Amino acid sequence: MTAGGTGQPSTGHGEKGEKGGARTALAGLTTRGRSFLAAGIAAAICAYVLGQPDLLRVGLLLAALPLICAAVVYRTRYRVAGSRRLSPARVPAGSEARVHLRMDNVSRLPTGLLMLQDRVPYVLGPRPRFVLDRVEAGGRREVSYRVRSDLRGRYPLGPLQLRLSDPFGTCELTRAFSTYDTLTVIPRVEPLPPVRLSGEAKGYGDGRLRALALAGEDDVIPRGYRYGDDLRRVHWRLTARYGELMVRREEQPQRSRCTVLLDTRGLSYQGAGPDSAFEWAVSGAASVLVHMLERGFSVRLLTDTGNSVPGEGSDGFAGASQESADAAGLMMDTLAVVDHSDGTGLSRAYDVLRGGNEGLLVAFLGDLDEEQAAVAAKMRQRSGGAVAFLLDGDSWAREPNGASDPMNRQEERLRMLREAGWTALSVPRGAPLNELWRQADRERAGVMTTSGGEGWS
Repeated sequence: MTAGGTGQPSTGHGEKGEKGGARTALAGLTTRGRSFLAAGIAAAICAYVLGQPDLLRVGLLLAALPLICAAVVYRTRYRVAGSRRLSPARVPAGSEARVHLRMDNVSRLPTGLLMLQDRVPYVLGPRPRFVLDRVEAGGRREVSYRVRSDLRGRYPLGPLQLRLSDPFGTCELTRAFSTYDTLTVIPRVEPLPPVRLSGEAKGYGDGRLRALALAGEDDVIPRGYRYGDDLRRVHWRLTARYGELMVRREEQPQRSRCTVLLDTRGLSYQGAGPDSAFEWAVSGAASVLVHMLERGFSVRLLTDTGNSVPGEGSDGFAGASQESADAAGLMMDTLAVVDHSDGTGLSRAYDVLRGGNEGLLVAFLGDLDEEQAAVAAKMRQRSGGAVAFLLDGDSWAREPNGASDPMNRQEERLRMLREAGWTALSVPRGAPLNELWRQADRERAGVMTTSGGEGWS
């Protein structure tokens, strides 16, 4: 049999020597085949000792049957092409994806009985197996199975394997395809309610327009004419000067920015698994990123190591555009494999943030000591607004109905952040993000009203 890859048949495996082929064929003998062979040899020995020629014939028949079947199965050559399709290829944790397998017989001969199985990691479920009846020449068979994982990650599917067997079940040989696919399990994304965000945070469509040409013709910033531009915007004096059509660029929309900071330090979280504090923080960061992209923000994902998503620009990924779906996919792929870092502080992230005005800053932080709380407090100085979700380590570490730790330092850390201008909220075990999102809006609005300042806009 020649095993094909995804979408096309392969060139097949190389020819083996007679010695290697014999070993491969004998290694494929099943328990039944080995039993037949052992019984045949035993019968032949007994026939020789007892002088019974009829028993010798029976023994030779029993021993020859599995050997002949092994040789026939090994010499069988099918040209089979296989393909795999994931629907979808990117799935949230806890949701199911369906894997579609298709087998095409591209040879001129029909196949025999085939057993098809696909390799999947144990976290996705049991290994799927299918029995395919005779596939006619040029025919195809399609089967599918479901996979599900509660853990984020990238999981390889494949290679696909075909198992050949003889009609008596004495020999089974396996041939594997060479290709595999990858299923990406991304964090859960929770829909967030629309709230009024601080700073210049109205996104692309509702943001204020920055005038670039208000003082007269001498202050107009021109650009070359592009197909579809309104002819009423053509600047004829500059067109005569430059010798080509020039149009006024009178105003330019200003896109608001949002940075989501994810604390990935291993020492700041306790526990593991889909219900751990770290997984809640990753899911929260994913939810905020998608929410802000949908609102038209330029968003950026930043971790405590100072790293961001590969491929994003200096201002992050732009939302409310054709590329927003691709941007969300890249960020989800990054969060799907993000893991604990070996870092001990937030100084690298602070060095990145202090380089410019980050607009709105949303941080998901684990346990903070006094020094790191001071570093986080300084991050507020370079942002138009700052919201911190501080996970309560004591609450997440104990059992759901356990007693609280009287030495909890959470309130002290929250006080330090709030004094620096953060809208800081404590996140107890299992708290819903959408409720905390609304609470942050109410607290920010209350602080602004008390201080007489501008509310969330």
